Order: sequence, then C-alpha cells, then structure tokens
Amino acid sequence: MAALPPIPNLQAFEAVARRRSFALAAGELHLTASAVSHQVARLESYLGVRLFERSAHGVHISAAGESYLARIQGAISAITAASMDVKHGVSNSLYIHSAPSIASLWLMERLNGFARAYPDISFNLSAAHTPSNFELGEVDIDIRYGIPNWPGLQVEPLFEERIVPLASPEFIRQNKLKKPEDLLRVRLIRSNVSVVQWPDWFAIYSPLRTPNQFAVRFDRAQMSLDAATQGLGVALESTTVAGRHIRERQLKPVFGLEQCIKVKAHFAVYPARHIKRPAVEAFLGWLREQAALE
Repeated sequence: MAALPPIPNLQAFEAVARRRSFALAAGELHLTASAVSHQVARLESYLGVRLFERSAHGVHISAAGESYLARIQGAISAITAASMDVKHGVSNSLYIHSAPSIASLWLMERLNGFARAYPDISFNLSAAHTPSNFELGEVDIDIRYGIPNWPGLQVEPLFEERIVPLASPEFIRQNKLKKPEDLLRVRLIRSNVSVVQWPDWFAIYSPLRTPNQFAVRFDRAQMSLDAATQGLGVALESTTVAGRHIRERQLKPVFGLEQCIKVKAHFAVYPARHIKRPAVEAFLGWLREQAALE
C-alpha cells in the first residue's frame, strides 16, 4: 500500500483550507501558527505542489489545494468520527449521507421513530448535493437524488413521487389559477436540480406554449417550496417532499394531483458489503417501511 502523508500534515492543511487562516487553524489545533505553517509546507513538499498562495493580504488556497481538499475532507471527517466513537465506547454507529431537501423535509421528521426502534444505534446524518465517496469510507448509506447511474453499487428506489405545480392557497385565489395556461401570466419558480422541469410539465398539460425564462431560481427543493409559501410564485415540486407544506395548508396542488408527472428520483445507495453490518440492515429495513407509506 502506498504511504500516506502524515496525519498531522493533513489535519493542518484541512484546518487552514477551511478557516482560510493559519492563525485560526492554529487556535483550533492548539498549535502555533508557525507550527501549522511547517506542517502545511511538509505536505506541499510531499505532494510536490503549492496548496496555498501566501501574500501580504493573507492566504489563498490554490486550485490544486481546492481539488485536494474536496477529496480528503470527507476522509478526515470519517476518521475523526470513528475515533470519537471508539474513544467514547460507541460500537454501533451509522453514517448516512443524503440529498439536502429529502433529508430536511422528509427524513428528519421520521428519525425519531428510528431512534425509538433502535436506541442502541448512534446515528450520524450529513447532507449535500455532492454524492459521498464510499471508497473513502465516508458513509454507510447515501440517499441520492437524480438519474441513477452509479455502477458497482446497490441502488434502491425509495418511492414514486408526483411532481405538480404548488402554490399558496392565497396566491392561487388572487391570481385565479384555474387552467394550465393561467400559469403563463404568473411568476414560475424553477428548481435547478430537479429531474422534472417546467417545460416537461407544459409539454404534457399545455402543449400550446412553454415558458423558457424564469424570474426565480433555486438550487434545492426546500428553497423553492419556501418561496412558493411566501407567495413568490408557483413551484413545480414533489408532493412527497412537500408533504409537510401541504398538510399544514401552506401550499396546495394548483390543479389537484391528477396533472402530475410521476418519477422515481430518490434512491438508497450503498456498497453490497455494507449490508453485512446490523446497523445498516436495520436502517435499510426501516427506510423501506417508511417509503412504503408514501
């Protein structure tokens, strides 16, 4: 196996890259700024590249440093978490990564049920658009969103979702939204990462005209739903992800549930070897039960 860079060097680099300051990194690591600088210099010598550009105006991470940080940060977090588990006697831990909106709008409100059913499992959840790297040992299960193209991994669709136009009841009333063509005179909210876009919906339910410009755009479903709740316009989102908004009558399907596009876009993804762990098997079983209720 190829030799790894010394762990203190990696820790110093990650801290400086995250804090954008040798002084702040030194305080976090309980070292002097000079010691941190020496650690980073040793790593740069080992790698043969400049990780930071130093000037009188401060420190700036280089392009090589940004790329390196993206690849090692998850591994350092995993090592830190695993070490803390061992230190505190936690032997049955579970690390889940998820797409942000499904984590905050669907998974979080159900986690208490998992905690009650499995009180001996220590649960760790992170969320980001970027999929986790199983080769780096970052997580046990990744709940991903999108078009499934993840060779070498187990991929389970969670549920079928209905994608519909959603708006606040007051917005629907004020703008007298009764038919698809009425949407062309109001503000439409675009979710940039959605697998279903407004042109897809209009092509089915209003083929005479399709909008191609959007005044409001967001990079995650939660912000699109919050914007629609505040009356900024009409969002095209999943009734599963928007379940709480609909139950609390903050939003409602503009034309009911029939004028929808059905998709399977959320998936539980994991290496086959992970299923051997009891905590992983327990979570997957629980997750399937929750998904089946949708």
